[in-house]
Amino acid sequence: MSDTQSIHPASHHPEQCHVQGEGPPLIYIAGLDGTGLLFYRQARLLAHRFRVITFRLRDDALSMDALVSEVVRHLNDAVPDGTPAIVVGESFGGALAMSFALAHPDRIRALVILNSFSRITPKLKLYAAITAASLVPWSTMRIARRLTASRLHSSHTHRDEISRFLLLTRATTRHGYINRLRILTHYDLRRHLKEIRVPTLFLAADEDHLIPSVEQATYMSARVPNAAMRVLHGHGHGCFLAPDLDLDEILKEWGNR
Repeated sequence: MSDTQSIHPASHHPEQCHVQGEGPPLIYIAGLDGTGLLFYRQARLLAHRFRVITFRLRDDALSMDALVSEVVRHLNDAVPDGTPAIVVGESFGGALAMSFALAHPDRIRALVILNSFSRITPKLKLYAAITAASLVPWSTMRIARRLTASRLHSSHTHRDEISRFLLLTRATTRHGYINRLRILTHYDLRRHLKEIRVPTLFLAADEDHLIPSVEQATYMSARVPNAAMRVLHGHGHGCFLAPDLDLDEILKEWGNR
């Protein structure tokens, strides 16, 4: 069965949300690209025992609270009986997933945070990125992604997966990308980490050249009460596309989830 055939849209928002597989719910929250499309490989591996939910982040959201409300909306549509879900957040999506966990712990069975952070420092980096994204032709983002692919992905990720990444990220809009960067200028979860009470697994790639993932995961896992941490050796920031990373197996090893 092809990826297209195995994915069916959620009932109320077919243009934004897709559900694949049957079983306990698992929802993926995307990074800065916001498309929700880059989970395709892991969704295929997980769908044999989970109802995998992926969705597009709202481009017009101006606050983390607005995006938290979007997660609630998609969960309500895809899981109308309110069954708690495993929530997987990647990079920016990890920041959103932790914010969601603080606001709605009753909706979460477990939390998985990949290559994320409690804040971004220095903020000058964010403002510089906002300025660059505002001024340069948006088509240059595709060129930049192609040129930086070796630093963004795990070194052994197949070129076909990287080509697919480049194709799928064309769906990222300037408006959404800039708004998500602006949201991060106000984001600082350090004081609230101790309030995250759901079981949490921090995954950190040791060859992440985008953010100091291992350092951040070490900091966060030491402060979240019910947390574990796993270093993904030999992996880069976008490691969900790597051939040897199987989130389903990681979940089984972590408490038989």
